[in-house]
Amino acid sequence: MAAGARKHLLIVATTTGYQLKMFREAALRLGAEVSLATDRCHVLDDPWGDHAIPVRFDAPEQSAAALAQGRSFDAIVAIGDRPAHVAALAAQRLNVPFHRAQAAAAAINKFATRECFRKAGLPVPEYSRIHVDEDSKAAANQVAYPCVLKPLGLSTSRGVIRANGPQEFIAAFARIRKLLKIPSIARMKDPALDYIQVERFLPGSEFALEGLVTEGQLQMLALFDKPDPLDGPYFQETIYVSPSRQPLSVQEAIRNTAQRAVTALGLHQGPVHAEMRVDGGRVWMLEVAPRPIGGLCAKALVFENGAPLEEIIVRHALGEDVSDARRRTEAAGVMMIPVRSAGVYKTVRGVDDAEAIADEVIVTAKEGQRVLPLPEGNTYMGFLFAYGETALSVEERLRRAHNALQFEISEMLPVVRR
Repeated sequence: MAAGARKHLLIVATTTGYQLKMFREAALRLGAEVSLATDRCHVLDDPWGDHAIPVRFDAPEQSAAALAQGRSFDAIVAIGDRPAHVAALAAQRLNVPFHRAQAAAAAINKFATRECFRKAGLPVPEYSRIHVDEDSKAAANQVAYPCVLKPLGLSTSRGVIRANGPQEFIAAFARIRKLLKIPSIARMKDPALDYIQVERFLPGSEFALEGLVTEGQLQMLALFDKPDPLDGPYFQETIYVSPSRQPLSVQEAIRNTAQRAVTALGLHQGPVHAEMRVDGGRVWMLEVAPRPIGGLCAKALVFENGAPLEEIIVRHALGEDVSDARRRTEAAGVMMIPVRSAGVYKTVRGVDDAEAIADEVIVTAKEGQRVLPLPEGNTYMGFLFAYGETALSVEERLRRAHNALQFEISEMLPVVRR
């Protein structure tokens, strides 16, 4: 490419949303040409007016081949687990720096992740995978308790349930099996969805690490504390606060273990979002996803020059040296407002009071929207953001702002068939 030529960035994502908009705007600010690849309907003629290339995440090899056919890109960014796998396959064909396809595939499969960690000598809990059609009663008598059941092909905490004994195991297994049969999940056609992983429950505090990998070397951009205990029976994430209040020795142990996990998976180039538990100074890696932190949560990360996380990732993808990227010294936090009960969202009261406490209140639920709590649900009611001098003060403001909100959710009436 000639000196000074405009670089062409491909962004692979699911439909449209806040984070896709932020990535696109960051790339345009940096002078790059931008193409989108999303899973919108391939039959309609450019329904969003953004000239996106249609892909299917249930057919990753086919989609990657279509992206590479007759096209040329200089860089690639992915938003989400399944988009990251397609992006990795496409990058391999396009000869563009990104995470390797095999590594991305392993990183988004809970069983493959555990296998990679075990082979690399990382501490892992006892784990096994069970086919969804197996006899759950027999399986319940073969595991140690407490344990956690996880559908292999779903992200975040969706479908994750703790069981303290055989009866809870059987009930959780049935609940996950039912979840995997709903059309929106079944149509993913992911073979991993045929299995449920069972792991020994890990005690301890949970953390999230946001980072960039450059030729296999991890650069930690931020470490978030999760101050709410995540002990089950479901694992609803709520508050993320940075900087971490843990001793530097614990933070360094987390970073070092995350690097070992990156190496074990073979992740090579691009953003990573890692989750881990720490118990008695021992770091247990839960996952290292080949993507950035999701959606609006990225607003909790702002860097010294005022750049958002998306800009740092785009700069990195375009080949710039971002090793000096440092988040602002002020504390920052986000609260993902959980869905407390199933039903139809009607309205929320107390927004003005919450806005007087937190720095920003964003209600994403829409009037008339059906909402479900975990483990079946996969959405939030909205997000709260706060910034301040200390992580403790930020956490306290997030909690007070949340307490000011009152969501009205009506019960869903049963469908009566005649």
